[in-house]
Order: sequence, then C-alpha cells, then structure tokens
Amino acid sequence: MRGYAAAIDAGAEIIVKIDGDNQMDPTLLLSFVAPILSGDADYVKGNRFFDPEALSEMPFIRIFGNSCLSFLAKLSTGYWNLFDPTNGYTAIHATVAKLLPAKKISQRYFFETDILFRLNSIGAVAVDLPMTSSYANEVSNLRISKIIPEFLAKHARNTWKRLIYKYLIRDFSIATFELIGGICLVLFGIVYGLSRWHLSATSGLPATAGMVMLAALPTFVGIQFLLAFLNYDITSVPRRPLHPTLTSRLRSINSFANSNKI
Repeated sequence: MRGYAAAIDAGAEIIVKIDGDNQMDPTLLLSFVAPILSGDADYVKGNRFFDPEALSEMPFIRIFGNSCLSFLAKLSTGYWNLFDPTNGYTAIHATVAKLLPAKKISQRYFFETDILFRLNSIGAVAVDLPMTSSYANEVSNLRISKIIPEFLAKHARNTWKRLIYKYLIRDFSIATFELIGGICLVLFGIVYGLSRWHLSATSGLPATAGMVMLAALPTFVGIQFLLAFLNYDITSVPRRPLHPTLTSRLRSINSFANSNKI
C-alpha cells in the first residue's frame, strides 16, 4: 500500500505489482496494462490455472490450496468470474486505487483477496489474465496451520460485510428477500427437525408425518431461495469499468478550475 501511495503521488496512471519471488515474468507487464488502457477493466490480476499444461509445474499443495481459496474468495469478494485470488501479479488504474481504504486492507497473504473485496464494494471491474509461473526450489514462508484459520475468519468477515452492504444498506431487492427468507427457513427447518428428533429419541415415540414435513419443507424451500439468491449474486458481477468515468470527471473538474483561474 505504501507503493500504491507513492505511485499515486508520483502521478502514475496505472500501477502494476509484481511479487519479488522470481516466479513471475516481468515481460507480461504490457499484457496486464492493456485491458485497463482499452477501458475494459479497472483491475487486472493473473490466473495461473488457465492452462492445464502449466499446472504440471505447480506443486500439488498449491493447486489444492488455491482451488479451495478461490471458491471462498468468490463468495467473500463477489467476483464469481475470477480464480486464483492470491495471485500477486496485478495492475490497477490509479483513480480506482485512490478509492481503496488503504489503512483497512489486510496485509501479508490475504492482501490480494482483500483488495478484491474492496474493489467489489466500489463496483470496479476486475478481470483475470492467463499466465504461467516458474517454480524452482524456493522455500515458502507460508505456514498452512496458521494461514487456514486466519483465512477462514477473514473470508467469513468479508462475506457478511459484502452481503450486508450490498443487499441491505446500498440496495434492497428481491435477492434480499431470497437471502433472508432462505436463511430463516433453513435454520427453522434444521432447528425444528433436530428438536423433534431429540424428543422422539428420548421419549421413544415416532415422529408424525406432519412433524417430518414441518421440518423438511421449510428446509427445502429455504435451499431453493438460497440457490436463487446465489444465481442473482453471480450475475451481478460489476461489468462497467469505473476509471473512464472517474478520469473524465477529474478532467472536467481540472478544466473548470483552470478556466476560473484564467
């Protein structure tokens, strides 16, 4: 984030970040910049999983770990169209980078994923760029036993923040009813079903058909509501880049200010 701030102060238009682990090809830089220059994206990140042939060079633990993290990241960031969330090869337009709450963004291994969460909250368009990485005999500082609990907690936090901001505070749509209704119905069905099962197990009396239906029906309906909400959420990925509009407004403001000075 200090690098972002320094680049913005220096007047950079596009900021590119390349991890210093000697696994990323610097000659790809122009490919990362191109979608932003063309106005198709606000943020571009690498995707090491696009080419199946390239996966043969990647350690299995990385493939498995990134696959799990990618699904959690889709849910917590809202970018269902992206994969490989921890990829450190990224490019961002400076006007969009200015909107990021620098002091709130997580550091270390969750940095790139938290950036995506913040970008989705402002409606920025993020895209994947296929790439390959070079793996040698580097020793990673990442400790799975420490990272998993941290990542799970932060993904859960970002998921609830995103859902509350997007579907309760900033907007209120049919998806809001599907989300709230689905959660309530599933919880009711599970809690009621477990209570009836416990009562039946302790009393020795079989549950009636009505009890079974009263537990099963809300659960099934709630799951359908949640699936409908999930479909809505997947299709609502930001698709209109922010920086062309932001840049145009900034130029208009500067032009207005300069004309008044004259």
